[in-house]
Amino acid sequence: MVTCPEGHRSTALDYCDVCGAPVGEPPTTVAAPRCPACGAPSGGRFCEACGHDSALSPLPDPPAPDPSSRPVAAEPATVRVSPVTWIATVTADRAFYNRVLAREGPDADRVEFPAYYPPRRITLQGSEILIGKRSVSQGLHPDIDLGIAPADAGVSRAHALLHLTPTGLTVTDLGSTNGTSLNDSDDLIPAEQPVALRSGDRVHVGAWTTITLTAEPA
Repeated sequence: MVTCPEGHRSTALDYCDVCGAPVGEPPTTVAAPRCPACGAPSGGRFCEACGHDSALSPLPDPPAPDPSSRPVAAEPATVRVSPVTWIATVTADRAFYNRVLAREGPDADRVEFPAYYPPRRITLQGSEILIGKRSVSQGLHPDIDLGIAPADAGVSRAHALLHLTPTGLTVTDLGSTNGTSLNDSDDLIPAEQPVALRSGDRVHVGAWTTITLTAEPA
């Protein structure tokens, strides 16, 4: 005999003979054990999914990642090149003229220093800048035209060439009659060989013309 939740005595073990109420608690469902290695249901010693032996020591938990050991992506190096504009300032240089007279350079006896020659500022454009005198017959149109009055008679038609790149500036004498010199020197630069220039350098051509090259912020 058992007693149902309502207090009735019943000979039946599942439901009360008097009120029909279920007798006793429903059976407890027991979850099937799982494999500690892969988590699959496993009732035996060896997991049918991965073959793990449950009689062995429990698998240790994987260590937590160490934040200090994480690779840090290197930031790409940034090279910044400040853009500049090269300016050629053309002047009549009395000191250069006196040096030409002292060494009795070509045409020194027939070239006079100009009474008035205002400085000319020319912005260099492109990569090849020709220094010389304009000649329609020869098809020459210099970027720095020194044939404008008062013209320097010692300057050749195609006297020198400036070569401009993103990283610098060079000057090349093109085999001119009177040659090209730099920075108050009496020594002429070799013909047909480019010479590197820096901002502030002075290029002397003809009998009295000096061209000062300066790099200014763009």
